[in-house]
This record gives sequence, structure tokens and C-alpha cells, in this order.
Amino acid sequence: MLMTKERRPAIRTLRGWAISVLHEAGAIHECEEHGWMRDRADPHARQRAFDAARQSPPAGISADDAVEEVRDVLDSIGDTCPECPAE
Repeated sequence: MLMTKERRPAIRTLRGWAISVLHEAGAIHECEEHGWMRDRADPHARQRAFDAARQSPPAGISADDAVEEVRDVLDSIGDTCPECPAE
């Protein structure tokens, strides 16, 4: 008999969802060497991320709460990698 497991959602937290939205919009990227998230400081990418959060929030989350989480995550990410030497 074939047994199947119920699949977990790919993104388990609201913060993880917000990071995914920001990454897909191009507002953040990873440091190639260390993997830290970095803000790209691209206002158009930020707006795309806010629009995506507003239009397609996760199930059970209001559009306003989704946009607020994207804003909170974006505010917590710097534009430099803490492990890379200062330029």
C-alpha cells in the first residue's frame, strides 16, 4: 500500500515568506561569499515587493500585515555583509 505524507508548506514562517517576496522582487540578494542577505537599495524592487505582498498575502494574513512584515524584514537587512572586509 502506498503511503503518502501531507506536504508541509515550503515557507513555514511569515518572515520566511517576506524574505522570499523580497528576493523574488530583486530588493535583496545574498552575499556571494558568506550568504548574508543584503539590501540592494533599489526603490523599484522595493515597490514590486510591497505590491506583491499587498496583492498576494499568505493564507490567513491580511494585506496590511503582509506589507508590514515585508517592511520589517527590509528594515532589518543592511546593505553590506558583516563578514566582508570594509571597502
